[in-house]
Amino acid sequence: MPERSPKGRENFSRKREAILNALRNTDAHPTAEWVYRQLKPEYPDLSLGTVYRNLGRFQETGQAVSLGVIGGYERFDGDTSPHAHLVCEGCGAVVDVHGALPGPGELEAISRDSGCRVDSASVTFSGLCRECAKKQEAEDGA
Repeated sequence: MPERSPKGRENFSRKREAILNALRNTDAHPTAEWVYRQLKPEYPDLSLGTVYRNLGRFQETGQAVSLGVIGGYERFDGDTSPHAHLVCEGCGAVVDVHGALPGPGELEAISRDSGCRVDSASVTFSGLCRECAKKQEAEDGA
């Protein structure tokens, strides 16, 4: 494989940093396509494949998590702190829900009771986001 020039490495590193920053600076739980569209104007030579590869790398290094496929698209989160999510059945938004996961002591109890080793937990709720719930309440009250 040909060696990249120092400028090429610097540009690649800047793209990687921009992808991670785009992911961390939104609470939209974006798709790879969303990240790509946000960065393409500033990085015209950015490819969607580069975004996907870097998102995969961030998952491997613990800098991001995949929320799985929601509404037909894989969604990502740059907030790796323990928290759950709510997927809105109205608009498809993904909302952070803090304080809804079992703590370490509870994971130990689950491990003990099941005979398995539980290392972590993830929870996804479904329902309505704040805006969709308000709309529905207004419609129900009318």
